[in-house]
Amino acid sequence: MCPAGNLPSLAAAVDNGADCVYIGLRDDTNARNFGGLNFDLVAAREGIAIAHRRGVKVFLAINTYPQAGAWERWCGAVDAAAALGVDAVIVADAGLMRYCADKHPDLRLHLSVQGSATNYEAIRFYHGEFNIRRAILPRVLSLSQVETLVRNVPVEIEVFGFGSLCVMVEGRCMLSSYLTGDSPNTSGACSPARAVRWRQRPDALEVRLNGVLIDEYADGTPAGYPVLCKGRFRAEDEPYYAIEEPTSLNALALLPSLERIGVAGVKIEGRQRGPAYVAAVTRVWREALDSCARRPREFTVEPRWLESLARMSEGRQHTLGAYHRPWK
Repeated sequence: MCPAGNLPSLAAAVDNGADCVYIGLRDDTNARNFGGLNFDLVAAREGIAIAHRRGVKVFLAINTYPQAGAWERWCGAVDAAAALGVDAVIVADAGLMRYCADKHPDLRLHLSVQGSATNYEAIRFYHGEFNIRRAILPRVLSLSQVETLVRNVPVEIEVFGFGSLCVMVEGRCMLSSYLTGDSPNTSGACSPARAVRWRQRPDALEVRLNGVLIDEYADGTPAGYPVLCKGRFRAEDEPYYAIEEPTSLNALALLPSLERIGVAGVKIEGRQRGPAYVAAVTRVWREALDSCARRPREFTVEPRWLESLARMSEGRQHTLGAYHRPWK
């Protein structure tokens, strides 16, 4: 499952071996609502045609929560998805799932990670009420917890394999709204661009989010997009990543285990990233998946794969995240 924030990224995913791509529309119905990103209906139609000609599925993320007075926009996104012929919609809100199930019963539903379903009772509920066919798990479960969940649900399970991590359970983050007034769960943007300000000082480049200093970068130091959870703050008179250090999830080494326990899909995070990122990460994961399929017991992670992914990782480092908790 590979991200596509625009047509070039979609083509990069398709050309480098994606089985599926996921996209969003250009409004707050999706959780990557940034200017210059996402698809209008013309681009979406073209992207779906490109993907389908190569046997690649396209899923549309409608994964924010509809707000009072704007319900029609989210329903319109579902109607557009059905008319476009997407292979599935990724939804978080139960009311919108009801609309999908009633109005478009043949439209395949996937439960978004924004739905924060971390136990099999929740996923069984969504399946029984709305006939969801797949659930995407938040990045907070150990591998053994994922295995238990897979065994106890009647739907496909998708997990994150690579990309940015979040200190919060997806769908429950209040940090951005606390600082900016806009929540990624409703407006679709963590650290909305209107709140970001960069200022070059003689000694450093500083970045502020709604007036709050998030980080400072010395000349020549790579500067990442500012989010509150990955800002550096002065603690005991030393600047440090007090909430979360920038690093990327990389579950490549777990591929044989994920296959063994019956995970149906591995998701690559990064619709906000460019075509070069999509191409490089998709290429590595395609090779790794094919290698694992051929010889699962002898599967080993190639050093060149790690080197390639490290170049695309936050902070040029990666982790197994919550998957690796030996005490669980």
